[in-house]
Amino acid sequence: MKRISFFLLLATGVFFLLASCKGQDTPPADMEPAKKPLIELTVWGAEEDEPLLKNIFTSFERYYTDEADFALTYQAQSESNCKDALLGDLEAGADVFAFADDQVAALAAAGALDPIEEDAELRSANLQTAVEAASVEDVLYAYPLTADNGYFLYYHKAYFSEEDIQSFNRMVEAAAQAGRKVAMDWSSAWYVYAFFGNTGLTVGLNPDGITNYCTWNSTDGPIQGVDVAEAMLAIAASPGFTSLTDVEFLSGAKDGSVIAGVSGVWNAVALAEAWGDNMGAAKLPSYTCAGKEIPMASFSGCKLIGVNAYSEHPDWAARLAEWITNEENQSLRFAMRGQGPSNIRAANSKEVQASPAISALLAQSEFSQLQRVGGRFWDPVTEFTSNMLQGNPAGLSLQAQLDRLTEGVTAR
Repeated sequence: MKRISFFLLLATGVFFLLASCKGQDTPPADMEPAKKPLIELTVWGAEEDEPLLKNIFTSFERYYTDEADFALTYQAQSESNCKDALLGDLEAGADVFAFADDQVAALAAAGALDPIEEDAELRSANLQTAVEAASVEDVLYAYPLTADNGYFLYYHKAYFSEEDIQSFNRMVEAAAQAGRKVAMDWSSAWYVYAFFGNTGLTVGLNPDGITNYCTWNSTDGPIQGVDVAEAMLAIAASPGFTSLTDVEFLSGAKDGSVIAGVSGVWNAVALAEAWGDNMGAAKLPSYTCAGKEIPMASFSGCKLIGVNAYSEHPDWAARLAEWITNEENQSLRFAMRGQGPSNIRAANSKEVQASPAISALLAQSEFSQLQRVGGRFWDPVTEFTSNMLQGNPAGLSLQAQLDRLTEGVTAR
């Protein structure tokens, strides 16, 4: 009997012990589950990217829904002016921002960008040129987004043969005969580089990262600066040529007054809508200079995503930057905006490879170089080109104008 009582007592003790342990694992009914942190991030992007970014925000929030709540704010900000806007007040700037690669050195030097420490996967996933564009002295500071920030030739197939599009001068003549125009934006030094880039005349950034060197006024070599100026004057004098901005080019393409032009992939969708199956794209043609046919050059570059070093949520900002630039979202960017991916797998997809604009950009890459010029480059070139467009009405010395241009570009 005592033995039975002992076992009953032992069993009762074990029951209460288990009940006690179970009670410790079960929170009281009035205890609330731990709250997720609220992550507030501001993102700057191109105005045209708003629908795309909103789509990307939604997928990001869904993926990380178990880890945090999010308040993601989109603000339109030009990629070309991002540096100036950001450096005006770093602490009040966006956490994540899109910018053109020629600004990466200045942003890094100003402390706006920190080096990306875990960068092996990022480097292997993207085209080498895009990685170089996002780096300063081989240190990666930003996330590659596109590898398509260059320009090439668009043309209406009904007006030009394959032979015509090999020569800019021939295209301008054909346009004049048809009562139409070939367009190129000579108000932008970015495009004007096309005439100087493959002549042996040089421009670029000095080792200080601020000032420029420039030999566009050179009087030596097979092609001299004056030769380029005279070639530009000849083109400007043709009734088949006009200088138009990108927006004006599109308007002309839509109303039929413009049948060819120099632009980039950002206009591919709109031009396809305007010209339909007649839209053609190719590398830039040559132009006639000093009796020679010179392949037109181009600046190339990439769009990048940066993470503000002063962000209150740097880890989450980095995650969002990675998300915006991953393979899936670069493919989505191509589908929605026609922009060429820097991600290798996305760039090699059938859809991207079938794009006439991307194919033209790749063909032009042989004659392009990364845009690496300081701020003094732009205005002197625009001033010079403005006078070429007008036909040099005062008959000013071309050499004197080129000397003035070079002095301005290389000013300290």
